Amino acid sequence: MNKKKCPECGSSKTKKNGQRNGVQLYKCTACNHQFRGGQKVSIDELWEAYMNGKQTIRELASIYHVSPSSIKRRLRKITKIWQQPDLTGMSGFVHIDATYWGRSWGIILVLDNATNMPLYVAFIRSETTLDYKLAVDAIEAAGFTIKGIIIDGKQALFKEFEKYPVQMCQFHMYQIVERYLTKHPKMIASRDLALLVDDMIYLDKEDFMNEYAQWKRVYHDFLNRRTVHKDGKSYYLHRRLRSAMNSLDYYLPYLYTYQRPECEGMPNTNNKIEGTFTNLKKNLNNHSGMSIQNRMRFISGYFTDMLYRMI
Repeated sequence: MNKKKCPECGSSKTKKNGQRNGVQLYKCTACNHQFRGGQKVSIDELWEAYMNGKQTIRELASIYHVSPSSIKRRLRKITKIWQQPDLTGMSGFVHIDATYWGRSWGIILVLDNATNMPLYVAFIRSETTLDYKLAVDAIEAAGFTIKGIIIDGKQALFKEFEKYPVQMCQFHMYQIVERYLTKHPKMIASRDLALLVDDMIYLDKEDFMNEYAQWKRVYHDFLNRRTVHKDGKSYYLHRRLRSAMNSLDYYLPYLYTYQRPECEGMPNTNNKIEGTFTNLKKNLNNHSGMSIQNRMRFISGYFTDMLYRMI
């Protein structure tokens, strides 16, 4: 019969010594040390079950026959800190974006398009152009050659990264126009613009630009109608429609970067990085009630594990 070994002295001279909270207790007759009979589990196995197995602390306590406080104590001993990897010799198109938890903190992430490998992770308080510049500088300093960047519409970034081919995410372009026009626009001009933007992903650059220019010509007078308010000042009558048009005008040079010959393989949306954020938040939602410090440790561990599975 296999007897429990004493974790203190290693002796097999142990005996059952009652139960506490449904967990068997043992006593070593060699050194008089009393211990619990819970299942031993390695730190790596525990972290894998907690992080990727989506097991809650209560579920882990039940699986390994220990108390929830023991699981918490073991998890606190796990140190997961994101460290910038060496990217020497690597190159490709990269996604850059930020996401938040509340209004006080979030992360900025750089993701390799070809491999889905995290290239850079940093915690931020607010989304600034400097944060994006630091991210790009960091991966280049680590040896990565950037062929192009996919971003979701922060206007200052297009000037900051003008030396790279920059692709504006077409899905975000669609969302910007929809926000101005609503999902069910009433005016014919708005409907026609919404339909054109909806077909954006199916058209090449020349066809889209020609159809957009044609829309502007057809509705030129309608777009420029003005009204005079009580204060005597003149305003455009269809301001939200004009805002949608102005947004399109600004992003138009970046909507079809992926169709350039030198950008073959570049995506036209940043769906990959959005999917990564969604999966991360789903995992975090399995562990509600975590402190900000534990959330940050979890996020660092998530991307550290993700990185080393790909190396």
